[in-house]
Amino acid sequence: MNSPAAVPPSPALPSGLWIRPAGSAPREPRWGHREGMQLGLSPAPRGLLQIFTPYLGHPQERLVNYIAVEPVPVGNVARGYSELEPSRLDPGERGKRMWAVDDPSATAVRTRLDPDPGIVDVVDGVERLTVWVLVEPFDNGAEVQVRVRFRADRPHEVELAGFATPRSAPLDLLVLTATMGNWARLRRLELADRVVTPAALWPGFTGTGFAEPASFGLDELRRDGTAALVSATGDESDPWSVAYSADTAEHWRFLGQRMRQTWRVDDPDPALRAQVNARWSYWASSSEIPGGPAYENVEVVEPFRQGAALRFAIEPLD
Repeated sequence: MNSPAAVPPSPALPSGLWIRPAGSAPREPRWGHREGMQLGLSPAPRGLLQIFTPYLGHPQERLVNYIAVEPVPVGNVARGYSELEPSRLDPGERGKRMWAVDDPSATAVRTRLDPDPGIVDVVDGVERLTVWVLVEPFDNGAEVQVRVRFRADRPHEVELAGFATPRSAPLDLLVLTATMGNWARLRRLELADRVVTPAALWPGFTGTGFAEPASFGLDELRRDGTAALVSATGDESDPWSVAYSADTAEHWRFLGQRMRQTWRVDDPDPALRAQVNARWSYWASSSEIPGGPAYENVEVVEPFRQGAALRFAIEPLD
């Protein structure tokens, strides 16, 4: 007997200023501005937040980046990896399960396709949309949540804040890392007094692995008042016409407008640092990235503070 076909999820729909999950489960887990930045929960690879930017001329399902969740408990060196660790809730699956709720104190485990719609409120005259992403416990004992918040006056930005639950091992770090810079071929890391490229950091680097991370302290970063900024852009004036290797998958091919991707930390810890690595080939392939290595992970690393927020923005350059 054939298995019944899976019921497709109800699409997220416009609701006032926002896109939010709608209908009965299964529902698409997607939130954000109707015409601005949006965030979803990835079905594959699992354990990742998806970033969508339709204002850059992208179709509905075109991802621009992923955000991974990577906690480090006190006394540990290695990170937990939300997209790589095996799931205990879903045996045989790689990547921690994520689900979304309006009440972060809710203890019931949910599926990815049973999300809450998010809470809309108004603070200081600005409408906001907030949802909490809960993450299956990590193998290192970390148990964390991510508060996702959009503001009506910042259509190209999402605020992310990390929290440890009362059941979590104490944390040294909770890194939220943008993990797919290769798609945009990010090669210009903008520091306070210079631009740094992968070619300068890792001359001659090739292969299918990651380059060793490079870090830059708070005193090397661009500032906006007290805020610290970590921005990266591509280095191509015409990224649409590059020649790809014949084995490059279609989903790696650039489309839409050029962009600047920026992490902003309004209240940086003095020990904060920006950190990047690079790849010569696209993830899970041996397909060479046109033009040479590009940054893959672009992140801010600072000592864990409960609820410390950072903002991720993507602005068009064209």
